[in-house]
Amino acid sequence: MSEKTAPAAETVVSVPAVTEKKRPEKPDDAAFEAAKEKAKKEHKVAQDKFNAAKAKLELAQPKNKDGTPSATQKRRQELQTKLNEIRKEQAGGKAGRNQVFDQIKKLDEQLKSRIAEQKAARSRVAFKNVDEIDRQIDHLEKQVNGGMMKLVDEKKALTEVSSLRKQRKNFAGFEDSQKGIDDVKGKIKVLRDSLDDPVAKARSDEYNKIQAELDVIKAEQDEVFKNIHALRSQREDLYKESQAKYQAVRAIEDNHWKAKKAFQSHEYEQRQKTRERIKAEQEAFNLQKKRERAEKVLAEASEPAYLDEIRRAQSLIHYLDPSTANEASKPLLAPSGLTAEAQRTVDDSGIKGMKVAKKEDEEYFAGTGGKKGKKGRKAAASPAAPAPGKFTLPPAVLEDCSSMGIEPPMNAADVPAVLAKAQEKLAFWRADQKAQTEKNVAKAQKDIEKLDAEESAPATNGSKKSEESVVASAIETVKDTVADVAEKVKAVTVGEDKE
Repeated sequence: MSEKTAPAAETVVSVPAVTEKKRPEKPDDAAFEAAKEKAKKEHKVAQDKFNAAKAKLELAQPKNKDGTPSATQKRRQELQTKLNEIRKEQAGGKAGRNQVFDQIKKLDEQLKSRIAEQKAARSRVAFKNVDEIDRQIDHLEKQVNGGMMKLVDEKKALTEVSSLRKQRKNFAGFEDSQKGIDDVKGKIKVLRDSLDDPVAKARSDEYNKIQAELDVIKAEQDEVFKNIHALRSQREDLYKESQAKYQAVRAIEDNHWKAKKAFQSHEYEQRQKTRERIKAEQEAFNLQKKRERAEKVLAEASEPAYLDEIRRAQSLIHYLDPSTANEASKPLLAPSGLTAEAQRTVDDSGIKGMKVAKKEDEEYFAGTGGKKGKKGRKAAASPAAPAPGKFTLPPAVLEDCSSMGIEPPMNAADVPAVLAKAQEKLAFWRADQKAQTEKNVAKAQKDIEKLDAEESAPATNGSKKSEESVVASAIETVKDTVADVAEKVKAVTVGEDKE
């Protein structure tokens, strides 16, 4: 085979190395939330302090910069207006309330006098109520009616009963006096209830509440007027502190989102690199498969047709007719001029006149039945002669006959017919070798052209030009090999014709 038919060196498609950037650290969301919450709380505290200082200064400013009343001044005016309205309402009902107070005073004096009289009258009586008197009268009458008392004691008891009955009559006057006292108390209650009007009471409570709020506003304004310069300076400082805390919150959020974006971008780049690497590996794999296909076509098209069949036919003919050994041992291919030749000449003058033993028949190496060692080798070197009248064939001969589609000879009489068929097939294969090889070459050329068409078609998977050139080079090598094989087959045919 010529130099052009040598298999192409394997091409390795390498993926360009990419310098890996340092992987950004993934932001900690929990730590971010904690830091942001802490910064927000600090900002809220600073903002509340600033708002308080600002509100204090507004107390001393009756008007805003645009000329409108300040919030504190507006509130003070509203409270003062409500207070004046309540005062007018209370002034209208003040005369009527004074008359009610005078009536209550008179009734109260009358009530105290009656209560004192009743207490004095009751102090002279040993009993609290009529029931106690009735029980004492019943007790004395039972003693008198029992007849167990002395006459003197009986008279005393009857006198006491008479006195108790008189006192009983006086208790009726106590009840009337108590009713009069209760009536006076009722009148006083009615008058007091008239003074305790819910609407009037609510207005009075509202008046007190408004007055207290006005007092607080006045006290705060007085305090602000005393320290107005210090409060203004404090307000400016608190405003700067509030802005610094706000910027701290913004910085925490910005840093977190920048880190998160950098991490996500890095992850995306890594995924893209992985996809590109997998894509490059797939393209390299596909390229390797195409190279293997081209090499396979090269291997299939590099041998003439019927080589195995010719070898089997020659082996069978040699076995059936040993006299054809010299003819069968001729080379299958004509000299190509590319084979190795001896570089020196052997001096055979010393061996002239000697007889060289010629081996007529090639030994057929059959199986030894699985035996090993010297015994097996001796058996192979000196096979036992077949028994007279017996016709046997080695398994290899039977296999050659089966492969060539020829019925093996059953006896010695069938050998000429089998030999003729084998020679006929050998002649056919040698005669048809050129045509069949040309068919194989044509088929290989079609396969190569198809592969070439696939490579020349627009790439749909993003293959690179360098990869396409590798396959194109392999295809050119296959084409050269096919041409060499065609020349070789032609040389074989010419050699056979000369013989």
